[in-house]
Amino acid sequence: MTATGADWRIVDGVTTAWFDAPSLVDGAALAGRIVELSTGIVVDLRATGLRVRLDSPGHAEAVSKAARDLGLAANPAVLQHLSVVLESGNSLAVRHFWQRALDYAPAADGGLADPLRRDPSIRIRPSTEPRPLRNRIHLDVVRPAAKVEQASLGEASGPFGVCHTDPDGNEVDLVPGGGLGEGSGTADWQTVFSAMACYRVSSEKQQHDLTAAAAAVSGDTGFPLVVDLRPGLVIIDSGKDQWDAAAHGLEADFTVLAGRVQTAARELGATVDPGLPRFAQLFLDAADVAAVRAFWVAALGYVQDRRAGASDIHDPRRLNPVLVFQELDASETERRLQSNRIHVELAVPSDLAQTRLATTLAAGGRILDESEGHWRAADPEGNELVIVSGA
Repeated sequence: MTATGADWRIVDGVTTAWFDAPSLVDGAALAGRIVELSTGIVVDLRATGLRVRLDSPGHAEAVSKAARDLGLAANPAVLQHLSVVLESGNSLAVRHFWQRALDYAPAADGGLADPLRRDPSIRIRPSTEPRPLRNRIHLDVVRPAAKVEQASLGEASGPFGVCHTDPDGNEVDLVPGGGLGEGSGTADWQTVFSAMACYRVSSEKQQHDLTAAAAAVSGDTGFPLVVDLRPGLVIIDSGKDQWDAAAHGLEADFTVLAGRVQTAARELGATVDPGLPRFAQLFLDAADVAAVRAFWVAALGYVQDRRAGASDIHDPRRLNPVLVFQELDASETERRLQSNRIHVELAVPSDLAQTRLATTLAAGGRILDESEGHWRAADPEGNELVIVSGA
């Protein structure tokens, strides 16, 4: 394998690399070089580096060279991609429900994909096994209030009046978001469990300049913004709950930071798209929350939320969805024994699959079955994780 080739791995069928960077500003410099190569390359910029997913493997050498020129090194060991799998005997109706809930697009494998490639894809696998009781896993989805209404999922239920069920009984809490702050200075921002602004851009230069401006604000304040570059689009995001000072421990007022980013975006001529913000996370019910959470922290390489009382765990690079845990009454024996209709699929580079499997088993997992490149494991309470090698 050449030095350039060593940077890249196939993850979920896509040629992917992660380049460590000391700051958002340093990562933005590489992101700017990348968008000049192709607007189809997907870039996820973080305070600690950036993930690059290529539209063509032919761009790999040029991206790696640009990274080396800037003194940034690849770190393939952190690469992974998480998807949500629904097992169903009624795939057409289930897919239609989730397409409306998430505003996803049909995928080639018969499932659904986020058109912006930010939130987890939904895969649907055939199953005729009867599972009449409630899942121990459900999704939370937050979208702008107008988009929630347009989804037209019918009457909601649950203690907060936001729960909907698909034809199989899988649940989603579809939550309407709102604005950030009360003044016009943050009017471009939506709160969807994170604070997010999505800007349409008309040129590579405009995309580059807005990315650099957001990185500069991040550098000035020390706030680790999440910045995603897509064709004709820059998405600027706080990360879940990070706009709340209690979540990050910084003295920075996020509304002031958001106002600075908004001013820069408008001065550059970028146009906000208020319908695009969306946040999705997974909720797991567990009788022993500590044990189940510890398993998923290890298996996914996640970290725990720093706030007292929060059960969240998250990807330290904020590239994969948040998992939240809530207590399940231990007396619900039948529900605890029933296999979920939803499980998690984790794609990792083929040369790291065995290491990840060993970590999963050491954390209390057990193998249910395996085939070439696939290992289906269960956590201490039977929630399933499928580890997929490479493609």
